[in-house]
Amino acid sequence: MRFTMKKKALACSIAGGLALLASSAGAQTFPDFTVSEIAVPGANAGTVNADKVTGNYVEVITFSGNNFNVSLLWQAGQFVANNGATPVASQLGGVTANQYGMYALYQGNGTFSAGANGTTNFSFSPGGSLSVFLDPSSNTTFTQPGNGSTAWGSANAGEDIQIANGVPTSGQGTLDPNLPTCSGTGGSGINCGNFGASSSWVLTSAGTRYFTAPNPFYSVSFQSGQLNNFNLSGTQVINGSLDVVFNGGGGGQVPEPATVALLGLGVLGLSLARRRKA
Repeated sequence: MRFTMKKKALACSIAGGLALLASSAGAQTFPDFTVSEIAVPGANAGTVNADKVTGNYVEVITFSGNNFNVSLLWQAGQFVANNGATPVASQLGGVTANQYGMYALYQGNGTFSAGANGTTNFSFSPGGSLSVFLDPSSNTTFTQPGNGSTAWGSANAGEDIQIANGVPTSGQGTLDPNLPTCSGTGGSGINCGNFGASSSWVLTSAGTRYFTAPNPFYSVSFQSGQLNNFNLSGTQVINGSLDVVFNGGGGGQVPEPATVALLGLGVLGLSLARRRKA
C-alpha cells in the first residue's frame, strides 16, 4: 500500500513538473523575495526586491564506477529581478566599504550513465548537506578538498553568519561535449551542458532577518548551472555559473514537493542545452 502511494505521488510530481516546464517555456516566472541588508553587520540600511541570486561555483567531484560524490563552493555575485532579466543594485559582492559576501557549501552524490551521441546523464540522489553564509567583510578564504566526499575548508570565517541550511533532494544534468559552445578535449572546454537540482531550504533566525519576505519564506531552493567539460574518472575540479531561485510555499502557502519544481527547472536546463546544440 505504501509503495503504491509513493508511485502515485511520483506520477503526480512528474505531471506537475511537466506542467511547470510547459508554463516556463513561454516565459520563466521566478517567485519574488525581499532582502533587508541592514541585517548584515557593516552594511547600510537597504531593501532589495529580487527573484534570483546569480553566482559562480567551483566543485570537486570524484567518480567511482557509475557513482559520484561532489563537494561544491558557491559564491553569490548579485541579485536579479524581472524573472532573471535585470540586475538589482545591492551591497552584495560590491567593492565599497559597506559591501558583503554570500556563499554556500554543498555536498551531494548520485549516479551517471552514458546517453546518446556521446552525452552523459547525471542524477542526484537525496541526501547530503547545504549551508549558506553571509560574509560581512568578504574576507573568508577557502581550501579545496582532495575529493568529492570531503567538505571545503574555510579561514577568516569567525564573523560569518549562517542564514540557511538544507538537504539536497534531487537533481539531473547532461554533459554534452558536442555543443557548439563546448570546445577542447581532455577536460577543457566551457559551456558543455546544464544541470538543475533542488534542496530543502530552512532559514536560521539570522536568515529570517535577512530574507524578510515572503513570511513564511520559501521552503525549497533550486540551483541551475552550466557545466564545463571534464573527464569522468577519478577526481575532477569543475567550475561555472550557478543561479538560485526559490519556491515551495511561502506566504502561508502549502509547500509543493521539491520534485515538481525540480523537473520544471532541471528539464528546462536540459532543453535549453539541446536548443543550443540545434
